[in-house]
Amino acid sequence: MGPIRNMRVCKYPNPAQDTAAFSQAAVAVKAPKVLKSLSRKLGDFRLQRGPKFGRGELDAAFQAMGTLRADGLAVAGESFFDSWRQKIVALASRFKIPAAYAWRENVALGGLLSYGTSLTDSYRRAGIYTGRVLKGEKPSDLPVMQPTRFELAINLKTAATLGVTVRPILLTRADEVIE
Repeated sequence: MGPIRNMRVCKYPNPAQDTAAFSQAAVAVKAPKVLKSLSRKLGDFRLQRGPKFGRGELDAAFQAMGTLRADGLAVAGESFFDSWRQKIVALASRFKIPAAYAWRENVALGGLLSYGTSLTDSYRRAGIYTGRVLKGEKPSDLPVMQPTRFELAINLKTAATLGVTVRPILLTRADEVIE
């Protein structure tokens, strides 16, 4: 499983501005494929965009997914989901929804699996980028820094709780397996 090459680059259109923005690769596109390859039990499923919801609506959103018997859930690596990491992992467990996350930290909390960039590596790269700016380089002159390290983590205890048998090939590809 190589890195996804789909990168959204955001540079402000005004070249006079000394600001630039960058984003993570769109690993959420790959997460459902990894989730599907986890087990034959999950079978074929299609990705549907869920409704937008806010902080107070997490319980209702998971209740709806439970009622609809969602086959799986792909959770993007965005600040909203990061700030509610523990609750989202707990709700996925409570409603027995196999979930793929962007960060391995979710798997350490009991999430089923994650496939995404290394947070440690991403923060290190952000520090390097910030250091270059603090030393006087203009952000608009700096190259976009793309993630280069991707991690696959699987929680076998959670898989057993969900009744999902992890395929051996996926276990051999995993960077971390929690038993």
